Amino acid sequence: MTYDYAGDTALDYFPCRYGQSKLLFRGPRRKLEGPYAAAIGGTETYGKFVADPYPALVERALGLPVVNFGYMNAGTDVFVGEPVVLDACRHARVTVIQLTGAQNLSNRFYAVHPRRNDRFLRASMLMKTIFREVDFTEFHFTRHMLSVLKERSAEKFALLEEELKAAWIARMRNLLHKIDSKTVLLWITGASGSDPHGPGDGLGHEPLFVDAEMVAAIRPFASDLVRVTPSASALAAGTAGMQFAALDAPIAAAMPGPRVHAEIAEALVPAMRRLI
Repeated sequence: MTYDYAGDTALDYFPCRYGQSKLLFRGPRRKLEGPYAAAIGGTETYGKFVADPYPALVERALGLPVVNFGYMNAGTDVFVGEPVVLDACRHARVTVIQLTGAQNLSNRFYAVHPRRNDRFLRASMLMKTIFREVDFTEFHFTRHMLSVLKERSAEKFALLEEELKAAWIARMRNLLHKIDSKTVLLWITGASGSDPHGPGDGLGHEPLFVDAEMVAAIRPFASDLVRVTPSASALAAGTAGMQFAALDAPIAAAMPGPRVHAEIAEALVPAMRRLI
C-alpha cells in the first residue's frame, strides 16, 4: 500500500449546498441553469481522496458541466427525499445514477437516518419478533448490524435480505419516476474500493445485495445502463495518486483510486454523449 501525505487538508472538496438542501455536496459549485448533466450516488461518485472523480472526468470529456451530487455512504433514500436534487436532475440533459447497496435504506425491518443512510436508527417490531435474541441498541451502523444478524441465523437473515432487495427495487423505481428525464444507471461491480469493510464480514461486495435480476427490474425505467468492472491493472494501482493523511490510509485503500475512476468515466462518456 502506498499513500501521499500532504497534511490533513491535502484535498479540498469545496463543499457546497444547492438551494435549500441541507446536504453538503462536493464542489466546486455548479450553476443549475443552462445545459448541464448530473451524477448522483454514494462514496464512489463523491470521489473521496481523488482529485478528479469520474463526474469531473466526464465533464472534461463532454465539455459539459456535471453537477456532482455524490454523497458519502448514501443510499437511495437520500435522493428520493431531496427535492432540490430531484429538480436539478429533472432539468439536466442526462443524470447518471450510481447503483448503491440495498442495506442503507429504510424498510419493514429497520429504519436508517434520512441523510446519513449508513446509520441504523431503530428496529421494527417485525425485526424484533424475528430476531428475539438480539439487542438492537448495540448497533449504530447498518452493515455491522447485518453482519451480526447473518452470523446469528442465516435462515432468518434470508428473510431480511429478501425484504431489502424488494425495498431497493421499489425505491429505485420511485427515484427514476421522480426524475422522469434521461438517466443512465451506473453499476460498478468488482471494485475493491466499493466495500470499506471488505468481504470478511460475510455480506459480500458493494453494491450490497444488488444482483442482475434486481437491475433488470429497474432497467426499463432508465434510458441506459452502464456496467463497469474495473480492470486488474486499475485495481492493482491501489491508492496511487490519491491524496490523504496518514491516518486515513486504511480507509483510502478501500476506495476506488484514480485509475478506477478513469475507467468509469471512459465507459460513461459514450452513453451520455448519445443522450445529451
